[in-house]
Amino acid sequence: MKQTSRRKIEHLRICAEEDIESSPTGFEDVTLIHNALPEISKDEIDLSTTFFGKRFNAPIMIAPMTGGHPDTKAVNAALGGAAEMLGIGIGVGSQRAAIEDPKQEDSFRIVRDVAPNAFVCANVGAPQLREYGIDGVEKAIEMVDADALSIHLNFLQEAIQPEGDVDARGCLDGIKEICRSVNVPVMVKETGAGISRETATALKRVGVSAIDVGGLGGTSWAGVEVYRARAEGDALAEHIGKMFWNWGIPTAISIVESSVGVPIIATGGVRTGVDTAKCLALGASLCGVALPLVAPALKGKKEVIDKLNIMIEELKVTMFLTGCRSIHDIQKARICVTGTTREILEQRGHNPKRFAR
Repeated sequence: MKQTSRRKIEHLRICAEEDIESSPTGFEDVTLIHNALPEISKDEIDLSTTFFGKRFNAPIMIAPMTGGHPDTKAVNAALGGAAEMLGIGIGVGSQRAAIEDPKQEDSFRIVRDVAPNAFVCANVGAPQLREYGIDGVEKAIEMVDADALSIHLNFLQEAIQPEGDVDARGCLDGIKEICRSVNVPVMVKETGAGISRETATALKRVGVSAIDVGGLGGTSWAGVEVYRARAEGDALAEHIGKMFWNWGIPTAISIVESSVGVPIIATGGVRTGVDTAKCLALGASLCGVALPLVAPALKGKKEVIDKLNIMIEELKVTMFLTGCRSIHDIQKARICVTGTTREILEQRGHNPKRFAR
């Protein structure tokens, strides 16, 4: 079994069994203003939205998680089936293992098989663009009949992995070439360390159609690598992973930083419908959820649907209590930003008062 495939099942096991969350998200500094007289019926609230022309029943994406090992096929089947049933989107995990070994394609293709109508996003890593080129990227898109392509940035994780790819030269040009060459929208996704305003601006300039901030506060991939390093007896990698466990830009800040005129997906520590509402009010179009769905997905589709339905109901109640009938309304909801999040935004040149609507 190839190293990449073996690594995928190790990652899934660690995410299911260990505490690998980072902090903070910044959500603790965001307050939604309660409306004691909402003057709406909760039953009339509409959670639907559109993204790249595709209708979502709720503003939620199942964020990229896994694939690339035979044991991940059932997990992706549960996740894909839930996305189809709920009418939301889903991104597959990094398809590197399947590009390297066609035997692993089924573990990704199953998502489209069980979710023929869902918004499905393909996934390749920026460091691999040089290696795979346009042909490899198009293979990843075709593998899941994707509606969009996500190019993920995970240089923090790569810097800790003994086998990591730490040559980041030419990635922006590679992303630009992919944007020009493929026939689906291209998103760029960070994987736990957030996107700055400068990076977001550069990505927009080269043609990226959306940004997934992947901010600090969710899964720490540095933390995941701590457990892998410990199992291998690699003391240096374990030390570096611990040092950078909480490295990055908190999700709340990264949403504001990435507001450069393209749609934003907020991932990184989104655990509740209240978190989802805060992200939308800060400027996100969709929210991505990953880690809370790992354990349910190992059990089956029903458990994933049950978990997501809780978040969806939490979002609806939040919208009711802020007087918001639609996703458009919650994106304009009254909020206040305080604490460290406010201080950082001010130092970065943002005016948090613009949220005090």
